[in-house]
Amino acid sequence: MKLTLWNKKAWLSIALAAVLIGTAGCSSDKKSEPGETELTVLLDWYPNAVHTFMYAAEEQGFYKEAGLKVNLVTPADTNDALKLVATGKADLALSYQMQVAIARSEQIPIVSVGAIVRHPLNQLMVLDSEQIKSPKDLVGHKVGYPSIPLDQAIVNTMVKADGGDPAKLTYTDVSWDLIPAMTTHRVDSIIGGYINHEKLLLEKDGAKVTAFDPAKYGVPDYYELVLTASEDGLKNKMDAIKKFVAASAKGQAYTQEHPEEALQLLLDKQNAEFPLDPEIEKNSLNILLPLMDAGAEPFGSQSEQSWSTVINWLTEHGQLTKEVKPLDAFRNL
Repeated sequence: MKLTLWNKKAWLSIALAAVLIGTAGCSSDKKSEPGETELTVLLDWYPNAVHTFMYAAEEQGFYKEAGLKVNLVTPADTNDALKLVATGKADLALSYQMQVAIARSEQIPIVSVGAIVRHPLNQLMVLDSEQIKSPKDLVGHKVGYPSIPLDQAIVNTMVKADGGDPAKLTYTDVSWDLIPAMTTHRVDSIIGGYINHEKLLLEKDGAKVTAFDPAKYGVPDYYELVLTASEDGLKNKMDAIKKFVAASAKGQAYTQEHPEEALQLLLDKQNAEFPLDPEIEKNSLNILLPLMDAGAEPFGSQSEQSWSTVINWLTEHGQLTKEVKPLDAFRNL
């Protein structure tokens, strides 16, 4: 299967039914050495450019120096990552800020311990057209989305902020067939695709794509990707988790200073069943690095303001079943 035809749903359907795939995306098969603390870390998807900092930390020995044996694992179903961490079947997982808030509203005791990608990657994309110059122009056109109501709420907010009427939008559920839906003109736009993945793949196939950043049209400038732990995990393995975050920060610093070398470390570890396109991943990392930069703050730092803004927006749009307190949803380690 060509990467340009990659289908997330298909990937999940062929994944093993086991809770975790021990050989897919796993950092090492070696057992932990005496004195090392072993941590199982679930990726949000198959290994790709956004995970470079962790593979760099592993290959440069930063985790080992911290006394850690880290297993980077691709979950059999990415939707289960937070529940697996909450139930102690994994120690950490990469997930999404909005999903963490939603999970906490469902009484899943998950806590974000680091903001990895600090701005939205999931952006509204349209094929270049004279008819669609901004989100409000989507009225009268089809919007493809991947079965996720939250994505509809994002587009509705963007259109309304741009002066359009979201009640007049036409949505088409394309599951995860986002790229084919665009290239076959089944829809005129998509939400749920990432600027560092789907946009790059579309452009490689010759499409001209315009992406609209939700943060510029009424949606909070949320953290796209966060590192999560469970409340119990923080009580029982706080020292190891702090060491993991600190070592990962070193991996990110190495990646920023040596992007090509760091990316090669990831490419050397790629899964043969899901080969990476080096050009796509290089371009993806170029997009990601500025969006992962915390500036004067430590790598992964989070703010109460960000969490309050996101939680308020989710509440306003009916995405939370129960109240979520911002200070309960995150920790700065």
